[in-house]
Amino acid sequence: MSSEHAFQLDAALRIRLLLVDDEPDFKEVMLKHLSRKGIRLSVAECCLDALDLLDTTPADVIIMDMNMPGMDGIQCLRQVKERWPLTEVIILTGHASVQSGIEGMQSGAFDYCIKPIDVRELLEKVELAAQKALINREDAQAS
Repeated sequence: MSSEHAFQLDAALRIRLLLVDDEPDFKEVMLKHLSRKGIRLSVAECCLDALDLLDTTPADVIIMDMNMPGMDGIQCLRQVKERWPLTEVIILTGHASVQSGIEGMQSGAFDYCIKPIDVRELLEKVELAAQKALINREDAQAS
């Protein structure tokens, strides 16, 4: 059995995901991949749109680009973690900005991916972040 068939989404199918990116082509491709897998997904163009959307439609996991117009990804990540600390964030960064990924992890991101994205790698990170988000939710409900 190849490793491609061994990987299964489970937790990712039980959470709400928010994709925040200003590149239309990238959003379209990711929307197709993620929704085809059965992941419930919302999309925002920029950080301010994402924060507005999160006020009305909570997300368990966010995939967020670091380089967007207006508020940058690190500032946005910090606001998300301050307002919704149980939400897990996966940040996307370009090859030249691995330092952004590290800074994002230090600011509370669950993980980061380097663009161009390997969709399988991103799906695996979404599944792991979803598992953690479900544990966060269960712990919060138990308290």
